[in-house]
Amino acid sequence: MGYIIAPLTRDVPTVAALSDLIIETVSHGGSVSFMHPLAPEVASTFWDNALAAASRGERVILGAFDQQLLVGTVSLLLDCPPNQPHRAEIAKMMTRVSHRGRGIARALLEAAEKMAVEKGRTLLTLDTAEEEGAAFLYDSMQYQRAGFIPDFALKPHGGLTGTIIYFKRIGK
Repeated sequence: MGYIIAPLTRDVPTVAALSDLIIETVSHGGSVSFMHPLAPEVASTFWDNALAAASRGERVILGAFDQQLLVGTVSLLLDCPPNQPHRAEIAKMMTRVSHRGRGIARALLEAAEKMAVEKGRTLLTLDTAEEEGAAFLYDSMQYQRAGFIPDFALKPHGGLTGTIIYFKRIGK
């Protein structure tokens, strides 16, 4: 594959690279909690806060690099309620448009699963948009569909989309 996957830390170049990636993702219809157009300062604030949470051990943000270019990311959310220390959530899975279809998302998800096991997690959850989401990827990686919620969120360019809820038992 030729890509390096590594945890990301809080610094200006990382925030800028993640901001560029999420703006591109949203502009191409990716349902990752934001609407188009996504202002650079909004993206930057989101990633600065997310990386601060990572520095506190509340999440892990992984990046996939092609040379020096950040081409994908996924977050592993670890800050669950006290009665759910065995669980983590997969969030903000994104791949640069120019690098889609090359196995980057699969490699990021595999790395996140491995990290979750290392952190003692035995259950992963996630959700994906019904339209233009990554259901095919999660289905192919043995995630189980737990349900569907219609009209869950707005698509980045407007209109409603449903969401598919998934889970996967890991590390057993």
